[in-house]
Amino acid sequence: MSADVQVVWSPALLDYDFGDGHPMAPLRLDLTMRLADALGLLDGPGVRVVGAEPVSDAVLETVHDAAYVAAVRAASGPEGIADATRGLGTADDPVFAGMHEAAARVVGGSVDVALAVWRGEAEHGVNLTGGMHHAMPGGASGFCVYNDAAVAIRALLAAGAERVAYVDVDAHHGDGVQHVFWDDPRVLTVSVHESGHTLFPGSGHPRETGGPAAEGSAVNVALPARTGDAGWLRAIDAVLPPVLRVFKPQVVVSQHGCDAHVEDPITNLDVSIDAERRAAEWVHALAHEVADGRWVALGGGGYAVVDVVPRAWSHVIAEAVHRPVDPGLRLPEAWHEEVIARYGRRGPARMTDGADAQFRPWSAGYDPADDVDRAVRATRAAVFPLLGLDPEHD
Repeated sequence: MSADVQVVWSPALLDYDFGDGHPMAPLRLDLTMRLADALGLLDGPGVRVVGAEPVSDAVLETVHDAAYVAAVRAASGPEGIADATRGLGTADDPVFAGMHEAAARVVGGSVDVALAVWRGEAEHGVNLTGGMHHAMPGGASGFCVYNDAAVAIRALLAAGAERVAYVDVDAHHGDGVQHVFWDDPRVLTVSVHESGHTLFPGSGHPRETGGPAAEGSAVNVALPARTGDAGWLRAIDAVLPPVLRVFKPQVVVSQHGCDAHVEDPITNLDVSIDAERRAAEWVHALAHEVADGRWVALGGGGYAVVDVVPRAWSHVIAEAVHRPVDPGLRLPEAWHEEVIARYGRRGPARMTDGADAQFRPWSAGYDPADDVDRAVRATRAAVFPLLGLDPEHD
């Protein structure tokens, strides 16, 4: 297996832009890649930065309805034809010129690195412009036009993969990916998110465990609002390792939306950069343990454009290229100058929030008075027996 890591990046990917004032600001990606570059993560032996081209309609239609792809094309033209029944032209997903090409390019990046990993041309692949996990076969949803994660997984299956695990630590439930593979036993979807009772899209409850032909293939941990580092990491640790180990995926595709952060403006979790970095470390280690290192890391949500996203995702890149960044490192002055030019202020000083990111492992015992523990126990009780696991001990 090649030791190369492919990182998707091209300024053309900034064209995925819903306009001024929209939370999904492309500047978050620009600042992330500038920071990763300033930290020296995009050069050196074994790292290749690769561009992305829009995929064909045929590739998109492995997941999306042909009528929906046609509607996105119509929304992308000079007339900007909205189609609210398909989620196009809403407050979440306003239409913009070139929407189809921009969204199809994001998909292209995820498909290309996934196939490079599967073919052994790269050990890991990273596409932080991807992770558009809400898009459904027939419609846009939650800032997501095309579901690059689902299309990339379909490409892996078509290339011969028999078991793919999708891991989602975004604050929002990975509903689109779950929907696409709901009844496909070849794909395990694991989502750790804020409960749908308090956050869009309102799904991802523990009882959602997969369709009749794939019971146990969907794993959902729905955490209460205001869950912090200790609870968030405890939940991931209590569920992710055992289900990946029993499923034995050949590839791990992960979505690293960083909107679980305490400073994110549209979610209600209280997680730190330090905990998000630790979660990326865990996913990376598990990919090496269970999937011979085949790992595809995607971006996703994250709307604290300056103070959170660049640091969180630079840590993901650092993990993927096997060059972890010291959390205490000061951010480069050249990066601060870019932030000042755009925002009139400096960004965060260091690559850490100063949190210790400690937690009590599930093996230390269950506390029935704790809201997080009850959420985790509900997930383990619902899905572990379907996977041949013991919810009390595994």
